[in-house]
Amino acid sequence: MRALRFAFAGALLAALAAAPALAQEEAPPPPPQKWSFDGLFGTYDLAAAQRGFQVYSEVCSNCHSLQYLHYRDLAGIGLTATQIQAVASGFQVPQGTDDQGNPKEGPATPSDQFRSPFANEKAARAANNGALPPDLSLIVNAREGQADYIFAILTGYADTPPPGVNMLEGMNYNKYFAGHQIAMPQPLHDEQVTYADGTPASLEQEARDVATFLAWAANPELVQRKQIGVRIVLFLLLMTGVTYAVKRQVWSDVH
Repeated sequence: MRALRFAFAGALLAALAAAPALAQEEAPPPPPQKWSFDGLFGTYDLAAAQRGFQVYSEVCSNCHSLQYLHYRDLAGIGLTATQIQAVASGFQVPQGTDDQGNPKEGPATPSDQFRSPFANEKAARAANNGALPPDLSLIVNAREGQADYIFAILTGYADTPPPGVNMLEGMNYNKYFAGHQIAMPQPLHDEQVTYADGTPASLEQEARDVATFLAWAANPELVQRKQIGVRIVLFLLLMTGVTYAVKRQVWSDVH
């Protein structure tokens, strides 16, 4: 009995000690946003996706890779073959070895994968104080809240944490990140980029555009899937009507 009391007391103390940590881990759900690709008939806003690609290229690509995308895939957001060629040729990629067996590089082509900012995981961690920047190819699918989460994280930074929140060295406060302490400094600010189409580049606009681009990157076939789904539903409705009409015709003499 005495051992049972000690065990209960120990469990209670452990629970009380863990309570502040658990409370600190909690983060509010990302506020729901309206996206052009929401709903059964939603489609990607290609202008927003192109602006988002510009944000990724000028800001995010310094740390984050898109390893599952090829440059040719950018045709999906409306870039022409000439534009894609220009984007790809701006990056140097491995191209085997020279006559002496030394590794060589050359301009990327549309068929190449997106160039990663770091040679390997160790190099990525070394450049980011031990933190590994996640690949963004599927980040929208990998996070609960999807595009809402990306938008919330990018706009959820605060210069100073709330009272009572003790920040670890090198960490940054973010309202929507689990634990509220994130290694990534705030990446976007007002006028962080100058949009080619002249759109005012507020923080919220940049976050919304890059979230749209990353949503497309994770689900480039989304619109086609929706279109196929609508056609299947219409076909099933048609067949239901035809089947009912045939049934009525076949059984009309019985009744």
